[in-house]
Amino acid sequence: MPKITFIDVDGNSRECEVPNGISVMEGAIQNGIEGILAICGGSCACSTCHSYIDEAWMDAVGKPDDIEDSTLELAMDRRPNSRLTCQIEVTDALDGLVVRVAQNDG
Repeated sequence: MPKITFIDVDGNSRECEVPNGISVMEGAIQNGIEGILAICGGSCACSTCHSYIDEAWMDAVGKPDDIEDSTLELAMDRRPNSRLTCQIEVTDALDGLVVRVAQNDG
């Protein structure tokens, strides 16, 4: 099972095992990660699962599609490495992924 490290807005780090086939957002929710609100339930409509992907993982995670890119316009403090975690599927290729949770106030 891939391990993902989540870093919250206070800088606290937690490594979690996340099953293949679910989204990074679902993995965060299952592991009680603070700051991933996921108000829309993962339908790419609200940006409350906004996070920053560690630069070393940008190629593995890929770029947002047009719908995600549009939804990211709603996010506070969007950066080049911003992604909606509901749109990233967990695979073995993401073992070791580092995700910094953005300020998601809803």
